[in-house]
Amino acid sequence: MKKDSKILVTGCEGLVGSAVIRELKKQGYIDVIGVSRTKFYHNGFTYSGNFDLRDKDNVRLIFLRYTPSYVINAAAIVGGINANNTRSAEFIRDNILMQTNIIQACHEYGVKKLLFLGSSCIYPRDCPQPIKEEYLLSGPLEETNIGYAIAKISGLIMCRMYNKQYGSNFISAMPTNLYGINDNFNLTDSHVLPALIRKFHEAKISDANSVVFWGTGSPKREFLFVDDLAEALVFLMNNYDDCKEHINIGVGEDITIRDLVYLIKDIVEFDGKIFWDASYPDGTPQKLLDVSKINNLGWKAKTSLEDGLRITYKWFIENYNNDIRK
Repeated sequence: MKKDSKILVTGCEGLVGSAVIRELKKQGYIDVIGVSRTKFYHNGFTYSGNFDLRDKDNVRLIFLRYTPSYVINAAAIVGGINANNTRSAEFIRDNILMQTNIIQACHEYGVKKLLFLGSSCIYPRDCPQPIKEEYLLSGPLEETNIGYAIAKISGLIMCRMYNKQYGSNFISAMPTNLYGINDNFNLTDSHVLPALIRKFHEAKISDANSVVFWGTGSPKREFLFVDDLAEALVFLMNNYDDCKEHINIGVGEDITIRDLVYLIKDIVEFDGKIFWDASYPDGTPQKLLDVSKINNLGWKAKTSLEDGLRITYKWFIENYNNDIRK
């Protein structure tokens, strides 16, 4: 991509989309367009409106008016175990609608390159570790997030089929678990890491004696700081054109949820006790991505988990009384 290329980032208010826009600005790209459900961003200016990407006419109007040359699709309906399990119809329906409209618009309006963003939950529940790209569709999925996983798999396959039939340059990237600035800290539908930060913080400020967490704490997870992901996505837009296979993005290291809990406890400086409620599900036992492919291309994650957590917690407490999807 050239520095004056017209680049569209969908989901620009979310965790990933906002980080991508920060990274593009940091690298000197001067014509960046961002769109979310209610906001539109263009080169530093933000406008309110109805930009629902589930509506194909809305999507077509955006592409017709701004004619982007490159698209990074970070728009998605996402959540943790509870949200995936209780809103499964919404997750599969809305994600398929959005990604289908965006992929088709990229085809219709001659976009030079699309990066479709998936998730590591596309892989089988009991996958060999670390998870290689080739393990896709090699076994049953985790039941608690099957709707979201199927939606993302369909988007990945759709990109491949457009490449095959139309000669498009639509690539797909599968990041591991993400966290960072502008995350969703709502205890009902957030992912595990931001939920832990909020629970510990609220326990601390309320002088609680203890905190209870779901599951046993035994599952292992890999966590990638979102600004590292954003750097990786821009790197892929400039260095990766494999239209037949997706690519993993992660750090190549994981941690048990129990150890993560104690790490966040120390960062938040909560002095109470910790209890585990094993009546709630743990989810997939382990999800560690094999990131040798992207590492061999020349990209590696830079931010340690502890450093990333400290940055995230600092942002959280600075924005706690604002609208951070509490």
